[in-house]
Formats: sequence, structure tokens, C-alpha cells
Amino acid sequence: MEPLTWTGSIAFLNPLLAIALALMVISILAWILASIILPEPQMTVNPDGTLTSGSGVRNLIQTVLRFSFLASVGLGVAYIVLGVLMGTSAGIIGAMAQQFLPVWLSLVLLYAMSIAFKRKLGLYGKLFDSPIGMIGFGLVMFWVFTGIFGALDLIVTHDPLSQVSGMKNKVPGTPLPSIEDGEYAWYLLGGDNLARDVFSRMVKGAWIVVQIAPLATMFAFMVGITLGLPAGYYGGRLDTLLSFLANLILAFPVILLFYLLVTPEIVATGVPNYMAAILFIFPIIFLSVLLNSRYYTRPTFRTPLLIGVLGVALWLYLSLISTNGYIVNTDNYSIWGLPTYLDLFDVPGGILVVFVSVVFVNSPTVFRIVRGLAMDIKTRDYVAAAQTRGEGPWYIMLWEILPNARGPLIVDFCLRIGYTTILLGTLGFFGLGLPPESPDWGSTINEGRKLLSIYLHPALPPALALLSLVLGLNLLADGLREESLKD
Repeated sequence: MEPLTWTGSIAFLNPLLAIALALMVISILAWILASIILPEPQMTVNPDGTLTSGSGVRNLIQTVLRFSFLASVGLGVAYIVLGVLMGTSAGIIGAMAQQFLPVWLSLVLLYAMSIAFKRKLGLYGKLFDSPIGMIGFGLVMFWVFTGIFGALDLIVTHDPLSQVSGMKNKVPGTPLPSIEDGEYAWYLLGGDNLARDVFSRMVKGAWIVVQIAPLATMFAFMVGITLGLPAGYYGGRLDTLLSFLANLILAFPVILLFYLLVTPEIVATGVPNYMAAILFIFPIIFLSVLLNSRYYTRPTFRTPLLIGVLGVALWLYLSLISTNGYIVNTDNYSIWGLPTYLDLFDVPGGILVVFVSVVFVNSPTVFRIVRGLAMDIKTRDYVAAAQTRGEGPWYIMLWEILPNARGPLIVDFCLRIGYTTILLGTLGFFGLGLPPESPDWGSTINEGRKLLSIYLHPALPPALALLSLVLGLNLLADGLREESLKD
């Protein structure tokens, strides 16, 4: 069986893409140069009342830049469409495009429904009025869908942990020496130094990021909001105490604090389990206060609702922190947790340690942001009006202050997921937290860097995946910032 080339029978598109990209780079450089050398354009008023710029050079550069960008995007779409239709005959790009077919269909459906109903979707719908936000959202959702479908084995071509004899450090597109029934015939992105499929490991690594980064960031926000709102609203000794604790944690360098929390010696003491038991109780506190403040005047509805919601939340909480019937189980001390037959799921030890570390490190920063917003918003007239109506403090904090702070918090949430993704990659790069055989991007980059001067393909795909996801989160945050300011 012949090795696959990168573009196969669609290689005729390569010169067109090279020209479009070259024009885009040249126009960007020309725009920067024109901004430095040429004077600011003078605006002239036309007879019909419209305004035009007097700089023809700038207009020409802008036109070329727009054309080259649209041409590059169009050619990229052409690669994907032809690749899906032609499969391996379109080379490695075609084969990967075909493997990602569930992702493409999900993205098309998501964008079509979002654009159709964007006027009814609030801030999320307004995101589709921002080109930067749409690009960022597309990059983020690409990796979210990749992680989900990869976990369902709808994208991966091989077991990410299996080793195939003769495939060690093989270049992308190399066929397998022998093929069993139902086995994929190629290593699309080559093999690593242990003869494992780089493409499948990259896809599986997306699922690890999707599991940890958004959920850990959400937990950190619940901790920060639950503590930051009363600190900013009440002030006084409560604010002084909580601010001191937050500043104490923030005084440590983030990487050093992560390193300390995930080292095997600290894990063996059971400290992460104790931290999980404390930190994961905050979402339950947040839900109880939220529902109680909202339905305080309707006790017949509030009480059964609280019992049901908190019962399920407590069950999930005990399932999350319990492993094999224990919350903490060390050589010297053990704490019984949820019985095994009631335990809904067991979180692997490495993922739990990393999850807790992310929540612990991010919570103080979120606390500071929420505290500052609460101190500013509590002086507004609508808060005074709520106090005059006789509303309770927690109602004011959760239903008057928090909704009016959603813009900065949503933007920070997106950026913080990006920071968490980078931290996860850094931990994996240093071999901390997750098991050594884990296909997370940081570990894969670390393994590939050892032979980077000889083989680029083991380290480059996970590095580009990490870069594109973080870039998408930053662009998404920029788009949300634009729309929240307009709102």
C-alpha cells in the first residue's frame, strides 16, 4: 500500500492557496508600513452627504487584504469539502477531513440554528454579529466537538495507547505493515517514539481538555462568586479576612503552586482529597442561596424545590469526592465516603488532583474580580431601589448585582479557560498530575520534543491544537467584550 501525500488529487489547490496567503501577508506588512509612513487620511464630504477617505493607497491595501483573506478561507473550505467527498484519494488532508465529518456537521448545524435564532438568544446571539467572535467560537467548538466525538471513538483511527510494530517515528501518511479486519490502514499524522498514532492521541487529548478546563473554571467561578459577593457587598471584617486569604494564595507563583499540589508526595498525604471536599461544597451553597433568595416569598414551592435540588447535588458531590467507598484513604488515615453501590462515578486520581488544583488556584482571582464589581455596583440606584423595597441582601447580590456584572465575568470566564488549558499543557509537559501514558497535549508535546530536531510530526499537531484552542478562546472573549459593551 502506497503512503499518502498531504493533498493527493487536490494538489491543484496548493498554488492558489500559496498565492492567497502570500498576498495576505504582503498586504498586512504593507498596511503596517503605510500606517507608519503615510499621514492620517483626510475625510471628504461627498455631494450626497457620504464620507470617503482621501487615501487611495490605504483603500487599495485594505481591499487586497480583504480579498486575500476571503480567498484563503474559501480555499480552506474547498479543501475540507473535497476531502470529505474524496477521502484518502485527497491525501492526508482529505482523510482527516473525512474523519472529522461529525464535527463539521455539528458545527454547520450549530451555526445555522444560532444565526437563525440569534435575536432571541441574548448575548450569545449577539456574538454572531462579531466576525472575531464567530471565528473564535468556531475554533473553540471545533475542539469541543472533537473531544466529545473522540471520546465516543467516532473520529480516532487507532487506540491511542496501542503500539504497532514497525511504526515508530514514521512520517505522516505511512501505511501499516499489516492490516487486520476493520483496522484503519494509515497513521495519518505519523507515529511517535513508542509507535503510537499521533492523530488519535491528539483527538483523545482534546477530550481531556474539554473535561477539565471548562468544568474546573466553572467550579472556580462558583467559589469566587459565593465568597466575592458578600465580601464586596458587606465589606468590613469579612472583606478583610477573605481578601487576606486570597492575597496569601495569590502571593505564590501559579506554576510553583501547581507543582506543589500535584507532586506525588503531596497527593499521598490526601491533601487534594481534603481540598476537594471543601471546594466542591461551594456549588451546593451557591445553589441553595440562589434558589432560597429567588423563591423566599413562596415557601410552598421553595421548600420541595430545595430538597430535590440539594438532594441530587449532595449525591453528585459525594460521588465526585468518593473513590471506592472512601473520600480519603491513606496508610495512616481513612474517611468513609459514599457506598460503592450508590457511587455514580469514580474520577481517576490524576484528573481529580489536577481538577482541584485548577479550582484552588483560580478561585482567588475570581474572588478579587467579583469583589471589585460588587463594590462598584452596590452604589447604583437600582440597588438602592431594591433595598428600599425590602429585598434581602442575598437577593440583591444574586439578582441585582450579579446580572449586571455578567459582561466582565463572561469575558474572564473564556480567558480563564484558556489560561487553564495552558496550565494543563504545562503540567503535562513536566509530567505532573496526569498519568505518563495520558494522551493530553502537554505530555504528547513533551514526548515529541526529545526528537524534535529529527522528527517534527509527533510534537507539532498537539502544539498547534493547543495554540488554536487558546487563540479561539481569546478571540471569543474579544467578541463577547465587544457585544457586552454595546449591550
